[in-house]
Amino acid sequence: MARTLFDKIWDSHAINTIDGGPTQLYIDRHYCHEVTSPQAFDGLRRRGLKVFRPERTICSPDHNIPTLNQDKPITDPVSRNQVETLTRNASEFGLELFGLGHPKNGIIHVIGPETGLTLPGYTIVCGDSHTSTHGAFGAVAFGIGTSEVEMVLASQCILQPKPKTMRISVNGKLRDGVTAKDVALYIISKMTTGGATGYFVEYAGEAIRDMSMEERMTVCNLSIEMGARGGMIAPDGVTFDYIKGREYAPKGDAWENAVAYWRSLASDDDAVFDKEVTFDAADIEPRITFGTNPGMGISVTEAIPSYDGDDETGRASYMKSLEYMGFKPGEKLEGTPVDYVFLGSCTNGRFEDFKAFASYVKGKHKSPDVTAWLVPGSWSVLRQIKEEGIDRILADAGFELRQPGCSACLAMNDDKVPAGKLCISTSNRNFEGRQGPGARTILAGPLVAAAASVTGKITDPRKNR
Repeated sequence: MARTLFDKIWDSHAINTIDGGPTQLYIDRHYCHEVTSPQAFDGLRRRGLKVFRPERTICSPDHNIPTLNQDKPITDPVSRNQVETLTRNASEFGLELFGLGHPKNGIIHVIGPETGLTLPGYTIVCGDSHTSTHGAFGAVAFGIGTSEVEMVLASQCILQPKPKTMRISVNGKLRDGVTAKDVALYIISKMTTGGATGYFVEYAGEAIRDMSMEERMTVCNLSIEMGARGGMIAPDGVTFDYIKGREYAPKGDAWENAVAYWRSLASDDDAVFDKEVTFDAADIEPRITFGTNPGMGISVTEAIPSYDGDDETGRASYMKSLEYMGFKPGEKLEGTPVDYVFLGSCTNGRFEDFKAFASYVKGKHKSPDVTAWLVPGSWSVLRQIKEEGIDRILADAGFELRQPGCSACLAMNDDKVPAGKLCISTSNRNFEGRQGPGARTILAGPLVAAAASVTGKITDPRKNR
């Protein structure tokens, strides 16, 4: 029977299936950060349990860590307590920890792939919704809740209902100046924030295949923002080249055997998905959001649309979102002044994102009206930025690099956008207060962010290269 890529991985990890209920699924890799794990470890203590397979769990603090002066104690007491608690729990239960100051520390969804801990064919979980990032490697990766974190720590398994399958194909080639972030925001705007609820999405098509691994991670990272349980892309030569030689990747004969298996990880030609959706890459332009969810998006040159539904509750919600942002239907945002620019997060905090940003600002200078936070996703990314001379290009253009962390993706650390200020952000969510109480967030890719940081306003990056 023909099977999808998702079915092949899921079925090979299924221990038991309850009739009419969930699957007991074996988990290959568990990533653990400081926010969703404390209660899980407390649960183990109450039950007198150890971590069943400690070598399968990797810990790293990321949400609460500062992006300046990481060599000094964390000043915020809540953040400090969460980071210190993870350190104690990792030590007590014998787990590997890439703690604050560790050369492999960083955002958990950045360090997993770059170290070779994330591999094709794996089942991967973390107490974080953007675990879908790892699906770019041909893995079944999804976020879990705190009680499920405890379940995985105790048994290396999880009870999970099997999602339906969806394939989203992006056919043709992308236009110049269009990034993977633009592709993802375009898809979400068409699918809506609930359009993939209940599905696990496989991305396919020429535009997806032409992407680098870092670009594929961006697309899969945002799958959750249209309601999907996760997103994935079949592994290929691009995947294998990225993984080869990384610290935790297979070596020698084990590498050859692994690649032979990974080559089998593709949906069969006659596999049937529960839903198929197709987009034309030529229709995608640089994108921005205008509301308070990632589905409220337009191209950077378009006007904000009017609400076109019949539901009065939906209309009221739509207008409330625009009121929060200070925008109106029919308004064009190109040329709107910008206060903050944030480059970073598990969506766009990788080396290629900084390289793209630098390619735009080279020979230009940061606007004096813009506060720019450029935050690498890991210490490894920061080292590569320096090795490739990207830091000098940024410095010449008036930018400063901060230390790695989740930073201004969410208001759980010192990097908070002040109330009322407008931020162009390469992160993944633009909810009310996401970047700080009263902060206004416009999601965009690294090129749109770079253009805004130079011009001081929302700018089509294709017009001022």
